[in-house]
Amino acid sequence: MEFDKNYYAVIKVIGVGGGGSNAVNRMMEDNLNGCEFIAINTDAQALMMSNADRKVLIGETGLGAGSNPESGKSSAEKSSDAIREVLKGADMVFITCGEGGGTGTGAAPVIADIAKEEGCLTVAVVTRPFTFEGVKRSQQAEEGINNLKGKVDCLIVIPNDKLLEISDENTTLLNAFKLADNVLKAGVRGVTDLITLPGLINLDFADVKSIIKDSGNALLGDGISSGENRAIKAAQQAINSPLIEASIDGAKGILLNVSGGPDLKLFEVNEAAEVVRNSSSQEANIIFGAVVDENMKDKIKVTIIATGFKDKNFESRQKLEKQSETAREEISPDSKKEDKKDAERESIFPELKESTKGIKFGEEEDILDIPTFLRKDKNSY
Repeated sequence: MEFDKNYYAVIKVIGVGGGGSNAVNRMMEDNLNGCEFIAINTDAQALMMSNADRKVLIGETGLGAGSNPESGKSSAEKSSDAIREVLKGADMVFITCGEGGGTGTGAAPVIADIAKEEGCLTVAVVTRPFTFEGVKRSQQAEEGINNLKGKVDCLIVIPNDKLLEISDENTTLLNAFKLADNVLKAGVRGVTDLITLPGLINLDFADVKSIIKDSGNALLGDGISSGENRAIKAAQQAINSPLIEASIDGAKGILLNVSGGPDLKLFEVNEAAEVVRNSSSQEANIIFGAVVDENMKDKIKVTIIATGFKDKNFESRQKLEKQSETAREEISPDSKKEDKKDAERESIFPELKESTKGIKFGEEEDILDIPTFLRKDKNSY
């Protein structure tokens, strides 16, 4: 019996601005399947360098937004018909961008509005800029994040400074942004794999929708392990990820993805689910699936998206977690902190373990304000 492809959920991933477009390129390079990739930008030259399936130039000049969110917003509003056209037919839309610049910060909320009007389940996975990017960029990012709230079903914010905690002083600027792109990719893949790949335990779009729709703030955790007790270790890494700013025990819903090679066993999926369940609220609705990925070989990967936090509880948990981390650092020997750092770096981004060597940050901060045509070979934001 054959089924029409229209029965499958249509998932579109939209990279907005330079940061979002770079994230889309990396997802495509890593063969993230089951979705259509779209790049939206005010910068015509940067858009030409995108590998996205579809590209939309917004605004009238094609010269970028000049790091001005109002310009990015205006450009998206003027090009709303073109944006609506590429969103048509989508069941689920991911919007990715690096907050703090002009295009992503200003245009993402407009795109989210249009997606919701089209009836799409809408998830934004965005990054908060590194501290070294400056106060102005940080302030613009906060405004952009606040503007996104209420316009998407689910908002996942990744603080780039957390990536520095699992990097070392020799990490290049390019590799730092690759780390950020990997986080965005993990959030998208954690959902799309559950829907589009065959698995031991499959989820349908309605399952995913029940956790994500109108869920507000969300947290993303990612862990990978091999060898003995690999499922338990990967799950523990996911719930204790340094990229999570607060505990997951306040979540009302948790989407859990366990991925492994052909040797993935059902009891291992159960082990991972039990670790997550024991770390969350008894009232939490946990929906999980298990995906078979031929490329995983002897490894198991666990991705969690925890949703349904109340804003006040979410913010207070973030503050408490930061205070606890500060206290731990004050009483921990430097050697232990470095050992923890190494373990986190290896477990979350193993593919970059050997590649994060090179020049120090130092004078590279100024690159963020260099025009695209001068920095295009650096592939930065």
